[in-house]
Amino acid sequence: MIDIKNITKSFGSLQVLKGIDLHIGKGEVVSIVGPSGAGKTTLLQIIGTLDRPDAGSVCVDGIDTTALKGRKLSDFRNRHLGFVFQFHQLLPEFTAVENIMIPAFIGGAGHQEARRRADELLAFMGLTDRADHKPNELSGGEKQRVAVARALVNHPAVILADEPSGSLDSRNKQELHQLFFDLRDRFGQTFVIVTHDEELATLTDRTIHLRDGIIVPDPKVETAPSDTPETL
Repeated sequence: MIDIKNITKSFGSLQVLKGIDLHIGKGEVVSIVGPSGAGKTTLLQIIGTLDRPDAGSVCVDGIDTTALKGRKLSDFRNRHLGFVFQFHQLLPEFTAVENIMIPAFIGGAGHQEARRRADELLAFMGLTDRADHKPNELSGGEKQRVAVARALVNHPAVILADEPSGSLDSRNKQELHQLFFDLRDRFGQTFVIVTHDEELATLTDRTIHLRDGIIVPDPKVETAPSDTPETL
């Protein structure tokens, strides 16, 4: 599903990613964790084609995204990738259902098709009765579920989430986390999630630990002792 090979990225003299190799399978829910400045968001943006690596390749759904440019790149992003951010980024002048429909319109869907898909997603999220409400009339948890529905409207191969529950209270966090796994179980959806939330990280199928621009072993997993005694 996602194949990352020897990705490097620098900003000026600061090298943020130092040769990242990673494979993520279809239907996996993967978290990326690490201290601030480790390169988590930069890696997510490169996977999401919002930034380009200095070297290396990223293949998503069998397509080398680092070889795409211009309209082909934006079309790929619209059709194959969905994004969820810490703050929902809903457009305040549009209703919940209209916000969900916007990426479908950008992708060329007609109004009837876009509305049908948006209504299906609202029903799955338990938000049918909130379809015609604008963001300022929704709770924080409802806004984030609308944002997830918007990310899903074009049947993307991958959902990329950056601190998706960072602005939510405990109850809404738990509901959002469960929603990710419900979507994986129902639709086979792949998720790559950058998070500082330890609870979410422990729930995911796999946790990728980044430190100083490289993938490191899980610090909580102790290395098994060697069978060979140390030589004094």
